[in-house]
Amino acid sequence: MAEAGLTNTGPSLPRPAGLRGIVADWSSDQRAFKNVSWMKAMMWIFLLSDTFIFSCFLLSYMTVRMSTTVPWPNPSEVFALHVFGTNVPLILIAIMTFVLISSSGTMAMAVNFGYRRDRVKTTILMLLTAAFGATFVGMQAFEWTKLITEGVRPWENPWGAAQFGSAFFMITGFHGTHVTIGVIFLLIIARKVWRGDFDHERRGFFTSRRGKYEIVEVTGLYWHFVDLVWVFIFAFFYLW
Repeated sequence: MAEAGLTNTGPSLPRPAGLRGIVADWSSDQRAFKNVSWMKAMMWIFLLSDTFIFSCFLLSYMTVRMSTTVPWPNPSEVFALHVFGTNVPLILIAIMTFVLISSSGTMAMAVNFGYRRDRVKTTILMLLTAAFGATFVGMQAFEWTKLITEGVRPWENPWGAAQFGSAFFMITGFHGTHVTIGVIFLLIIARKVWRGDFDHERRGFFTSRRGKYEIVEVTGLYWHFVDLVWVFIFAFFYLW
């Protein structure tokens, strides 16, 4: 009888209207997180913490750029490529952005086919997304090599403010590391999808319950975040 009395909490109280109702809902976990798995919730928490890190990097970059008394290099000149006898500004950066944004589309389709349990299309689209990511990292490595050859270092820069080099290598290097980790993770999950681990509930890392392809969506959350961060880097670092 005592146990029944403890488990019977009675009818729930009505939710307050307006903003107070939203706050009450989230704080008491009545509806907002009832159907969210721990894996997806942990990924959202990780992405939130990563947002703070990238925000600090970009804010530090803007602070340094606005406070330095030495002229800041013109990105259109620094990141120009010599094509057919003409310097084309930001051509490589534009291609990198197109490649990474395209990978978001293939990742979204992979998630869609994952929930349809179409192993073949999900695997192909995840491998295509990984190929886009690897292409992006390769072009970023070319960009780094070009600037290092031209004399850019974290402590010096032949075109003006010395802080340019440190900001460039810190921001793009940190983002490139995220893309590289994402590519590795995509390859791992694509292999598991192809083998049918999520259909046969094969034991191992990142294998959820039978028939659950949620890990594909969680991987997509990470990948879309990496793409979104690049949009801000492109806007603040290359276009400003």
